[in-house]
Amino acid sequence: QLQLAESGGGLVQPGDSLRLSCAVSGVYLHYYNIGWFRQAPGKEREEVSTINTRDMTHYADSMKGRFTISRDNSKNTAYLQMNSLKPEDTAIYYCAASYGTWSNDPDKYEWWGQGTQVTVSS
Repeated sequence: QLQLAESGGGLVQPGDSLRLSCAVSGVYLHYYNIGWFRQAPGKEREEVSTINTRDMTHYADSMKGRFTISRDNSKNTAYLQMNSLKPEDTAIYYCAASYGTWSNDPDKYEWWGQGTQVTVSS
């Protein structure tokens, strides 16, 4: 049974950095695509970034140049490094896994973590 657990969220000030982790258990991570998605209050869930099994990456436009997705298959963990955080980055951040075709559509991801809250405020 594939399970994902996010960690690393918190309250930070604008311009600060955070690194989120997504620990995967029950399967070997290298067989799965990983996506980071976020949902702010009153808004739909949106893509942040995704990485496939060959380490190809995709970023939503507003995250390009600020966020970096990575994976360490030896640790069965994926990461999201977030720099230059803005108040509009405040949301619950989720990691998710998919098997097979790589997609940026959250509906294509079958397994989800519980999420971690990121709040950017002065």
